[in-house]
Amino acid sequence: MAVILSIDTATDVCSLAISNDGESILYKYCTQTNSHAQQLPLFVDSAMNFIYQNGIKLDAVAVSQGPGSYTGLRIGVSTAKGICYALRCKLIAIDTLQIIATAVKNQIDTNYICPMIDARRMEVYCAIYNKNGNDVVLQPHAKIIDNNSFNDILQNNTVTFCGNGSNKCKSIIQNVNATFVENVIPTAQYIIPLAHTKYQQQQFEDVAYFEPFYLKEYMVTTPKKLL
Repeated sequence: MAVILSIDTATDVCSLAISNDGESILYKYCTQTNSHAQQLPLFVDSAMNFIYQNGIKLDAVAVSQGPGSYTGLRIGVSTAKGICYALRCKLIAIDTLQIIATAVKNQIDTNYICPMIDARRMEVYCAIYNKNGNDVVLQPHAKIIDNNSFNDILQNNTVTFCGNGSNKCKSIIQNVNATFVENVIPTAQYIIPLAHTKYQQQQFEDVAYFEPFYLKEYMVTTPKKLL
């Protein structure tokens, strides 16, 4: 049995969960945009009180590693690492796109799942998983969507597209084998089964050196000087 605290701040939703042997015993979330820096410390404080009051020993912290929001990932990962240092527990990293695939897998009946995270304009972060969301068929990557996107896999397979990046693709990916599921949001509750499996397999990260998976370099622009 393992008690795992899971954190997801990779997208607009900020969420936290505590699980015991793969079963959720505490869950908190906030859908307010750009509130991670304010909400996550409150969630962590509540979680620590819950652990203390119930005499629970925390075994690991699982965190959504990305891709996703640069700021959100920094907040989530730094918080997870801080808890691991303070309580001397293990760190588990979970791919954000796999969290989305896990969230939708029980709603679909297609060969593959393609979770997407909006990367602005017509670009998305995406990957392709088997219908159970367990095995990655196409590794996470950045992709600019056009009329020919995914034609190769859609020719002989059915694919479910989901995540906030799929909304803008629905009118472009016109294929009878393409299905779109709306309002699928990665949250800490979907990290639970993935983290439990990794804990059982002893797949832990080095707390000192672990960094979020940004997928693309974060670009900082300098405002032009006014004449």
